[in-house]
Amino acid sequence: MSILVHSVMDGGNIECTSLEDIRNIRLRIRRDKDSDFYQWFYFRLAGAKGKSCRMVIENASGSAYPGGWPGYRACASYDRETWFRVPTQYENGELVITHAPECDLAYYAYFAPYTVERHDDFVAGVAASGLAACRSLGSTLDGRSLDCLSLAGEGRGRPVIWAIARQHPGETMAEWWMEGFAGRLLDESDPAARALRQQADIHIVPNMNPDGSFRGHLRTNAAGVNLNREWDKASLERSPEVFHVLRAMDETGVDLCIDVHGDETLPYNFIAGCEGIPGFTGRQEALLEAYKAALLRASPDFQTVHGYPRNKPGEANMGIAGNAVAARHDCLAMTLEMPFKDNADMPDEAFGWSPDRCRHLGAANVDAMLAVAGDLRA
Repeated sequence: MSILVHSVMDGGNIECTSLEDIRNIRLRIRRDKDSDFYQWFYFRLAGAKGKSCRMVIENASGSAYPGGWPGYRACASYDRETWFRVPTQYENGELVITHAPECDLAYYAYFAPYTVERHDDFVAGVAASGLAACRSLGSTLDGRSLDCLSLAGEGRGRPVIWAIARQHPGETMAEWWMEGFAGRLLDESDPAARALRQQADIHIVPNMNPDGSFRGHLRTNAAGVNLNREWDKASLERSPEVFHVLRAMDETGVDLCIDVHGDETLPYNFIAGCEGIPGFTGRQEALLEAYKAALLRASPDFQTVHGYPRNKPGEANMGIAGNAVAARHDCLAMTLEMPFKDNADMPDEAFGWSPDRCRHLGAANVDAMLAVAGDLRA
């Protein structure tokens, strides 16, 4: 059987420049369309069962975050459901993956992929539950639906929670997080989920960037735009995804917003607040600290020691979702980050940071939300 490398699939990204030697398979990651960003990869290796393969991503040093490669191990799968880690080294500016596949087909990715097809299944399942309504907030540049799942009561008066994810499509852990979060919310036997549904209206956008997800982008949409820098200037021409979500948020109001991401470099789960926005209040800070303390109690995978430096007052980038929403709605807004590598506090040699752990962390946020729900309205 001939050995082939293939990436023409939902979320796929790689170019193969040489297959002459299985000990030196040469690969390159494609850039996001109309952008210099690249780091996400996802491809299939066929015909190498039982062979010791050495796959070299030769343009790794020019990626968006080369500092994320040291200590990183690639994800691999045979069935595209269970993803495990394989030996990976960053050397001489190249990322080298070594593995002897046990099956005729093996898949490799920067993190466990979350395809648009899986997103469609996820949304359909939530909509079929009878507890949530599903609506399209609008269309993306490629014509895909921007899906929003809502668990909301009649009329106004209750706190409004928004959870959004995957502005950066290569951060697939964010949508795995959403599966755990939404799955727990829909569990009618879970007392915390039932209490939160009774106390707040909840709106979920599980994938802010379906175009970039399908195209195999790291960070941008179909126009090469980084959505998490567009919240102060969103337009239908460049960033309709942000434009539509902002409009929907203005219709409902926002009392809590969590924007879920992945970080290429830091091997920890952490929350970044919006301390640098103009007019950041003591009330917003107290809510942020209460939320982090509650999540710390709910999940040993969360921590508050490592994270991004705190912005100085007035120095926040207002194009970032958390900052823009906090200022626009005078609310608690934050960014939750997860690792591409592993959680250094609780490492897992076989799987690293994994879809299952993303789901567990997503579910734990129900406890944190419930802890602050009664204080969200001044």
